[in-house]
Amino acid sequence: MMLIRPAADRGHANHGWLDSHHTFSFADYHDPRYMGFGPLRVINEDRVQPGKGFPTHSHRDMEIISYVLEGELEHKDSMGTGSIIHAHDLQYMSSGSGVMHSEFHPSRDELVHFLQIWILPAVKGAKPRYDQKSFASALKPGELVLVASPDGASGSIAVRQDMRLYAGVVDRKLTTTHALGAPRHAWLQVTEGSLKAGEKTLGVGDGLAVSGEPSITMQADARAEFLLFDLP
Repeated sequence: MMLIRPAADRGHANHGWLDSHHTFSFADYHDPRYMGFGPLRVINEDRVQPGKGFPTHSHRDMEIISYVLEGELEHKDSMGTGSIIHAHDLQYMSSGSGVMHSEFHPSRDELVHFLQIWILPAVKGAKPRYDQKSFASALKPGELVLVASPDGASGSIAVRQDMRLYAGVVDRKLTTTHALGAPRHAWLQVTEGSLKAGEKTLGVGDGLAVSGEPSITMQADARAEFLLFDLP
């Protein structure tokens, strides 16, 4: 089964400083058909105006991933972490027993465009932790780059869930295929361009739920980028 979640059908909230599209139910947007996909609970595509951001707020028992597509994002938290997140950086915060943090866009003249992703953790009440890595140099057409996993394999960020997150690039010359074990599922999120996954054609912002398939193959007529979640 492959089911497209069209970008145009997502929830939408424009707060002036923040323009956000919600793949799954979030805040004031509620759709009982889209409450998540397995442990994948939130994919928000956010654009934040220059000099604006999310003031200090709290989270608990959530694996929070930010993947920057364009621009920069400044992070501060109650663990003492402070950093700047750049394009194709993956930022990870396991809120566990509780953490306070803020995210601001330090630029005064450019937007920041990023995906905010929430994953339900396999354990609750754990000690909060933070990690951040750049995968910009690793992205090559036809290859999947493991950016998050339960055990930190291949230089990925270790997360508290039995999921693997890949970043990928395809173009007209190269395709890439990912094998799925029988009980596994996948979610594909297109972040740039358009591509084909199996017989499905997806544009930027589209998502694809995959269940009961042995594998998924991505191909494109021009450069396209995506995130692929391998889920229990």
